[in-house]
Order: sequence, then structure tokens, then C-alpha cells
Amino acid sequence: MSFGSVREIVVLVTESWVINDRDPVPVASETVSEALRSRIDGGRLETWLTSSSGRSLAFVTNTGRAMVMLLAEEGDPGEHAVDPGARGSSDGFVLSNGQDDEYPDEDTVPVGEAFRLVRHIVGTGSWPPDARWVADR
Repeated sequence: MSFGSVREIVVLVTESWVINDRDPVPVASETVSEALRSRIDGGRLETWLTSSSGRSLAFVTNTGRAMVMLLAEEGDPGEHAVDPGARGSSDGFVLSNGQDDEYPDEDTVPVGEAFRLVRHIVGTGSWPPDARWVADR
């Protein structure tokens, strides 16, 4: 008895992300940094992205450093990017409700690194392998 070859078909389901207060068109990983820069230039320092699977990605900046948080669902404490060994704290993280937050620098990353992290998460759904992050759960 002879068996024919078994062909496995793999279907990759890509998670798409939209910026919450923009149009419902998904943002691509290649253009998400440009979208964030445009928002920062317009004085919007807080951006929330929502994925097609219901996850949320927060980007809050003071233009020099940024808090990047990834949440599995509403109410999830999530996980956030860190800069171990960074000293001091920074303020000027202005939320959309006007609240001005201050964070320890070890709980934020330089804004260029934050753009890289967001690009990777939007493109792959996960932190880059070399990213430093902690779970807040």
C-alpha cells in the first residue's frame, strides 16, 4: 500500500492594528512611526492602537522618552517596555484628558526605541526578541 504525499497548508492570520481616534483603516508597521510622529507634532502625546484580536498598544511620550504598553484585553495590567539602569524620572507625558504624568526613566524608553518597538509589535504581534519589557500582571 502506498500513500501519496501529504500537503500541509499553513494559513497565517495577520493581526491588524488601528489608531483608536483615527479612521478605521489599519496602520502598517512601515508607516506607524510616521503616524506617531505626526500626532506628536500635532500635540497629541498619547496614542492607543487596537488590534483585530482585541489587544491594545499604548504609546505615551514626552517627545524624548516614551511609555510603551501592550495589553491583552480591557482591564489587563499588561506589560511595558523598560530601560534597566536608567536613572531619574521624566515628566511631560500628557494624556488626552490633560493629565500630566511623570514616570521613572527605567519604566520608559528613548522615543526612537519606542518607535522601533511599536513597529515590531504592529508588524509581528510581539515584542522584538531583544526588547526589554516587564509584565505588570
